[in-house]
Amino acid sequence: MSEENFAGNIIVNLASLPDFLRTPILKKRMTEFFSMTNSEKEEIINNALEAGSSIPFLNFSKLFKTWLEVLCKVSEENRYDMFSNYFKQIVKKPQKIILFNLDGIFEIFLNLEVQERKILTSTIKNVFEKIDEESKRKLILLTPESARKIIGF
Repeated sequence: MSEENFAGNIIVNLASLPDFLRTPILKKRMTEFFSMTNSEKEEIINNALEAGSSIPFLNFSKLFKTWLEVLCKVSEENRYDMFSNYFKQIVKKPQKIILFNLDGIFEIFLNLEVQERKILTSTIKNVFEKIDEESKRKLILLTPESARKIIGF
């Protein structure tokens, strides 16, 4: 990872922190994200996608679970903003998401509380319904079958 990938460096560091430190730091960073410009959000997401696959999965899984839990507590508008920005970048650069353990990531999602899964699934479906058909096709191809069934792709 390059030195210029500050967001990626932060993500790598966050992944290795204990929960009691990781959660408040992630909440603060996420709040900052929602106030950024679209180009800043794009850069952050690209850096996160680049950094995420380089983190040992045990650390990544803790960070990802915390990220999902924090996302459940933000407004629907902010969740929509986050997921739609991630979808845009994944569609633009699908090779970045291919490096991830997608089945493992989905397993983390399944280990959330039922209400949290419902909140996230609702937002993901909402974002998915509003994207163009070509982007939908790409996302369907990238999404593990088990996840497509649960989320409804």
